Amino acid sequence: MALKRPKSNRMLAGVCSGLAKHFSLDPTLVRLAWAILVLIGGTGILLYLLMWIIVPEE
Repeated sequence: MALKRPKSNRMLAGVCSGLAKHFSLDPTLVRLAWAILVLIGGTGILLYLLMWIIVPEE
């Protein structure tokens, strides 16, 4: 199964939801991990933007 951003169950661009679905995780846990990355140096923001551009939509 390829990583894709879903059109439903998304908060912004669907990156966290897509990752959660791809790895069979709870989307809330992925979003929480992403928020921690944002707070620790802002790395999460750059990664999110890159994933938004690179990962195709369903």
